[in-house]
Amino acid sequence: PEVFLSKDLKIIMDIGDIYSDQYSRAKKTIEDQLVEISNNDEQLVHQDAGLLFTNIGYYKNIPIDCVKENILDIDQLKNKYSEYKNAEFILNENKQFICGSEVEKMSKSKYNVVNPDDICKQYGADTLRMYEMFLGPLQDAKPWSTQGIEGVLRFLKKLWRLSHNNREETFELSEDAPTKAELKTLHKTIKKATEDIDNFSFNTSVSAFMVCVNELQEMKCNKRAVIEPLIIILSPYAPHICEELWELCGHTESIEKVNWPEFKPEYLVEDAFNYPVSFNGKVRFNLEFSLDTDIKTIEETVLADEQTQKYLEGKAPKKVIVVKGRIVNVVI
Repeated sequence: PEVFLSKDLKIIMDIGDIYSDQYSRAKKTIEDQLVEISNNDEQLVHQDAGLLFTNIGYYKNIPIDCVKENILDIDQLKNKYSEYKNAEFILNENKQFICGSEVEKMSKSKYNVVNPDDICKQYGADTLRMYEMFLGPLQDAKPWSTQGIEGVLRFLKKLWRLSHNNREETFELSEDAPTKAELKTLHKTIKKATEDIDNFSFNTSVSAFMVCVNELQEMKCNKRAVIEPLIIILSPYAPHICEELWELCGHTESIEKVNWPEFKPEYLVEDAFNYPVSFNGKVRFNLEFSLDTDIKTIEETVLADEQTQKYLEGKAPKKVIVVKGRIVNVVI
């Protein structure tokens, strides 16, 4: 029979269909992910439409991969399950079918198990591995959802692009010495990852890796002295891509046999401040000064900067306010 789903998850069947306890029990085997809640065969007849509305005693659970932000992808459901090919769905005013949700433990007996092979096939094993860690502490029970897995996949792609020429798709590392900012970003991440592994707080490590890669990407850093240690500390989380990158770096020994990078606290010592420079209260650019730079030198350097001259347009400023370690404000 053709199956219709209403907004309150009742199943609507053709009026000619006959229902029984045996039919109700057999019906739930049509799809792998049905969960029986109760046993109630109450029937209501809709005279105008000629349809029989039947509450047959269980909720119809939609596979999670057919739902995004509680909105059912009807076409995907029909393609995945042939019994819904000719089904019609009662939609809301926005032409959407909204699904409810409930949290329950994964179990084969409840037909709600997610096959990791399917996730690996679509996103890769490293993505699944990192995403599971990103969800929260491994020892805690967590609701399963794939809504954030795309973010982990994008992160791994960013990691790959750090050492690759985007135009030519070639592996490319610089042998230049890293800057203070790059070393600070790296060692901040080494410190965080080392502490989190000791505490089994893998989810916060994944967040730190994402911040690190974003900062290195902004600095356009592809320096070997930074990229290689980053790959090493990432390898327990994404072993396949890190092993591949390690080999591309020219190493023949597996990354598993490499020593863990040493955290050097001196790289985290602040010896400079990046001052935001504002004009009449609106920030226009930033200039970095050593922490021991005096206020007069900061003021003179800001006024001499070519970016300042552009905003002054040949006029003399009425006042320059320097708040040490905070901001520089030029009043025009």
